[in-house]
Amino acid sequence: MEFQYHIFSPYRVCPLGAHVDHQHGIVTGFAINKGVDLWFTPNEDGKVHLESRTFDGVVDFDITKGTLVREMHWGDYARGAKYALKKRFDLKKGINGVVQGSLPVGGLSSSAAVLIAYVMAFAKANDIMLQPFEVVKIASEAEREYIGLNNGLLDQACIALGKKDGLLFLDCDSDDYRIIRRNPEMNDFEIGIFFSGLTRSLVNSDYNLRVYECKTAAWNVLAYQNQPLKEFNKTFLRDIPKESYEACKDRMPARFARRAKHFYSEYRRVRQGVTAWETGNLELFGKLCFDSCESSIHNYECGSPELIAIYEIMRSLEGVYGGRFSGAGFKGACIALVDPACKENVEKELTRQYLEKFPEYEKTFKVFWVKPDDGARFVE
Repeated sequence: MEFQYHIFSPYRVCPLGAHVDHQHGIVTGFAINKGVDLWFTPNEDGKVHLESRTFDGVVDFDITKGTLVREMHWGDYARGAKYALKKRFDLKKGINGVVQGSLPVGGLSSSAAVLIAYVMAFAKANDIMLQPFEVVKIASEAEREYIGLNNGLLDQACIALGKKDGLLFLDCDSDDYRIIRRNPEMNDFEIGIFFSGLTRSLVNSDYNLRVYECKTAAWNVLAYQNQPLKEFNKTFLRDIPKESYEACKDRMPARFARRAKHFYSEYRRVRQGVTAWETGNLELFGKLCFDSCESSIHNYECGSPELIAIYEIMRSLEGVYGGRFSGAGFKGACIALVDPACKENVEKELTRQYLEKFPEYEKTFKVFWVKPDDGARFVE
């Protein structure tokens, strides 16, 4: 079947700025040259009919009607996009479409990529002009309020705003962002994506629990400092000075102190990483990625045995500048910045050592090589 439009919405990787966007921290990221393709044709009757080349079943609903409760099905992402758009615009035209993902689910924000594709498609069908950051906000709202994942803007921003020749730097408090162009003196690299063989859903992981723990850490500091408490949903570690945390950290429950320690140390790493990127120092940038993963393991306390094994193996391999868990670090994948001259040996050695430890994943463990790419767009 011929379709009128084609949207490519990339997956994303976040080298620095792990687990801090929901606390209004600062983050970095790339869009990559793998992602979600959505082919569609608008229609006049308001009906949405979607098929998937990745998942079974079809999706049918009326874009003019209110959004019902989640059906726990891949079609929920299309309904979520409709929900968030419908809060702002009158939707009358539907689409007939086919969607396809290009990599296994897990750690690359496939959910945010597909949400952005649907937001762009429904907007196009209804003659709604959206700026890229409006797409970011609408897709993020869909994921928080309809899908039920209490995330920040990192995933959507990388996917919508990314540029192939630069690093996205985003302040999740002010929403200010810039693309830091790649220093011409920087060594070449490719991004290795190492899938553990386990897929995961963030909504069903400890992701939301970690968000609440970070907020509780902020509440602890406010309480120990005799400061007024804000509403829980308006409480963020970004609003708590590091000095206040340092004065209270030994008195608060250890788990909350560790979550806050990760936030403040990651803030510092992102600042250092931006300087390293600007000056073309890929070795330092990579080391900071490794340090970020160490903090994710010990302070944020995420990472399955499988992911930690991949991380430890890739740390030992020549040609790996740096890397960390991709996404929230619950099952899923690890990412690494790798010297292209070494990638063949990295893939061979990492596969061998990982499958020696976890032979049960022989059929599902995968290695992919990707590069930074431009953000979500219509394909001619």
